Amino acid sequence: MLNPVPCPSDLLHHLVTAAAERDGERIALSAGTQHLSYASVHAACQAAAAGLIALGLARAERVAIYLDKRAEFVVAAFGTSAAGAVFVPVNPILKPDQVGHILRDCNVRVLVTSAERLATLRDTLAGCHDLRHVVLTGAPAAVPELSGVSLHGWDALLAAPARPAHRVIDADMAAILYTSGSTGRPKGVVLSHRNMVTGAKSVAQYLGNHAHDSLLAALPLSFDAGFSQLTSAFHVGARVVLLNYLLPRDVLKAIARERVTGLTAVPPLWIQLAQLSWPEDIGTHLRYIANTGGRMPLDTLQRLRAQLPHTRPFLMYGLTEAFRATYLAPEELDRRPDSIGKAIPNAEVMVLRADGSECAANEPGELVQRGALVAMGYWNDVDRTAERFRPLPTQAPGGAAGLVLPEIAVFSGDTVRRDEEGFLYFIGRRDEMIKTSGYRVSPTEVEEIVYATGLVGECAAFGVAHDSLGHSITVVVTPPASGAVDSAALLAACRSRMPAYMVPARIEAHAGPLPRNPNGKIDRKALAAAAQAG
Repeated sequence: MLNPVPCPSDLLHHLVTAAAERDGERIALSAGTQHLSYASVHAACQAAAAGLIALGLARAERVAIYLDKRAEFVVAAFGTSAAGAVFVPVNPILKPDQVGHILRDCNVRVLVTSAERLATLRDTLAGCHDLRHVVLTGAPAAVPELSGVSLHGWDALLAAPARPAHRVIDADMAAILYTSGSTGRPKGVVLSHRNMVTGAKSVAQYLGNHAHDSLLAALPLSFDAGFSQLTSAFHVGARVVLLNYLLPRDVLKAIARERVTGLTAVPPLWIQLAQLSWPEDIGTHLRYIANTGGRMPLDTLQRLRAQLPHTRPFLMYGLTEAFRATYLAPEELDRRPDSIGKAIPNAEVMVLRADGSECAANEPGELVQRGALVAMGYWNDVDRTAERFRPLPTQAPGGAAGLVLPEIAVFSGDTVRRDEEGFLYFIGRRDEMIKTSGYRVSPTEVEEIVYATGLVGECAAFGVAHDSLGHSITVVVTPPASGAVDSAALLAACRSRMPAYMVPARIEAHAGPLPRNPNGKIDRKALAAAAQAG
């Protein structure tokens, strides 16, 4: 009898299937006292896929997941992939209006959430005209009625009879991850199965992940770096520990309790963790730490290295539009701690001039990335896709004048330089994005919410350099026509309408009209420069 052909790893859900075939009894997920094997996770994903097909979900239709980190989130995501549809992870800290924008923007057909979260979305969902089904986790005692929307229990979804899934290939959409843009509301980055599987293999390769690893998922699963804790672990058959934490000390306790071997976090969390006293024996099992979402302060890195002398630090740079771009190997930290490293496996990163030619050593230019990690563009946004995703210039590395169909590369908008040994150094961003607490925040989105309060005349939002946050958010406002600026009322309104990371740290009243640039637009740069100087 011939041995069965092992499952390939071409599609996202294949990562779970292949791991289950290799060692189904190995633990895949831990969440509190719950521990699920790869066999059970695979079975649940297949059941979720059948349940979604039974709801009439068509190929490539979108399934939004609005939950905290729990097993149902993971099963819903990989089950959607197994069904041949597209999952849309929604950050659990977003407010109802922001969730509604995402659901409307990508025409979500099915929403997976909890009864408690559904109660906050009731008014918002009335405007989500493509939504047909809501799947609720747990066993809610009572749920609101929604016009035109069918409600289903999670257990009932998984109990549906087996059905064949839609056929997809690795070039098809797998997920849409929403990230803030430099203007307007968040934009959806479309990722293919190839993007996500290639990313998992690349990260697992340079981090040296293996089946005996335990990775702590501390970042939101709606982030590319957060979700990659799942994909890179599943690729090698490792365990993922899901953690919803309130305090940094909770993270430290989980590392010790679960004997975590790898932790990826953003600078604000690292800054807080570096100020804690780490148990001496953590270094016996914590094999590596990794930073993403902004530059880790050198003082923080030194503190962590002092407490974790046997743990390898990896510094990473990337953007959602291409997952990861570079990493700095631990052995290079002492020589060049301010470098963002070199390209990750199976990616090419270039530094190009405006004409598309390659920059000389130490000449500033735009970071451009090519390869299988480059996303499929922004969902339903032709203009912004054309701005960021462009044909690879023929004079760039990897370019060829004879190609009739040009390769699409992602132009980051970030200015970097490359030294004589090929190591890259970040210089600055060309847009006005605010990077705070590991989040990218659109100043325009902040302004839209401030305007919606009706408490201001004009406003401008921008980031001011901050030692621990990266940037703190400042909003300069003029009085409304009806009277003076009530900063306390405005701040309260912001807190009720924004996630915590977006709430302005400072509201500054401005007596006259805000300054304009030559195009007649409010000059954010001039205001930011004045605030930074002050």
